[in-house]
Amino acid sequence: MKKTGIMAILLAAVWFGGMGCHAQGMQQPNRPAKVRPSHQMRLIIDNDYAGDPDGMFQLVHHLLSPSVDIRYIIGSHLRVGDVFDSTNQTADNAKKHIEAILEMMGMTGKYPVLAGSNIGLSDPETPLHSEAAKAIVKEAMRDDMDLPLYVVCGGGLTEIASAYLMEPRIADRLTLVWIGGMEYTDVALPPPGYARTEYNTAIDINAVKVIFNKSDIKLWQIPRNVYRQALVTKAELNLRVKPYSAVGAKITDMIEHILNRMAREAYILGDNPLVLVTALLSIFEADATSSPYQLRQAPFINDEGMYEINREGRIIKVFNQIDNRLMFEDMFAKMQLLQSQ
Repeated sequence: MKKTGIMAILLAAVWFGGMGCHAQGMQQPNRPAKVRPSHQMRLIIDNDYAGDPDGMFQLVHHLLSPSVDIRYIIGSHLRVGDVFDSTNQTADNAKKHIEAILEMMGMTGKYPVLAGSNIGLSDPETPLHSEAAKAIVKEAMRDDMDLPLYVVCGGGLTEIASAYLMEPRIADRLTLVWIGGMEYTDVALPPPGYARTEYNTAIDINAVKVIFNKSDIKLWQIPRNVYRQALVTKAELNLRVKPYSAVGAKITDMIEHILNRMAREAYILGDNPLVLVTALLSIFEADATSSPYQLRQAPFINDEGMYEINREGRIIKVFNQIDNRLMFEDMFAKMQLLQSQ
């Protein structure tokens, strides 16, 4: 059927359906009106905001996306001795960075901001009882909300793994979206000079083992070969983000500083796919329609954070490609609209 035919049917349904509801409303004046949802999902954002500044673009992009109901924003830890922050307080520092962004955007106090644990799991059996992990459990176990819950992680998996170990029943009450994991060798090759253990996996290998090897949490994975596709140039950021707001100028300067030091022009905003596959779903048969993925068995994660075949692994969604046009054009537009607010 042509799109025009579909639209005609939809318009007719809206028109005549509205007339029918009006007539029923006249006959049943006490019938409660159906409330239209104001969001398509609940969201818990978890990222290592003291690290790679790509997370700042993801945070601002999500904050500017009205279709998601942000319940908590969690600042999580980095690897020990990370080049971006070598202190032992990286989760606490991440929280400070979140609060600074919210202040610049006039959103102080609008969202609960929590620091995760400053360390990773000591083993795949023992949770860290942080306030962030407890918040995930609390939100997941609510019975008064119909909106689906998504936990989006752009760094390590310490908090969601701890939450699962604390309360395994959360597994069938949320979807985890994770930026991380190495390539699947039947799909892509590693990048030149690659690290044997993928960056976000290395933050907390024990936590990744919990999610892949122990849990049955519904998982959408955006592995290294896919998040590396999210390339944007310094010229684009200076033209389409920096001039329109203080926060846009701030986060662009963070990227530009790194690019200038490295004599490069393009940067991977590898956390923005978290926005693409949550806030920017299709309206009919909701899905990340323009970003191809496959359903495959979850691998077993070994002690080095590498994949091994797991013939009993549950089925997970693994993205093979991302729609950069949709993702970045939406981000640029929302950043530019800040000027009129």
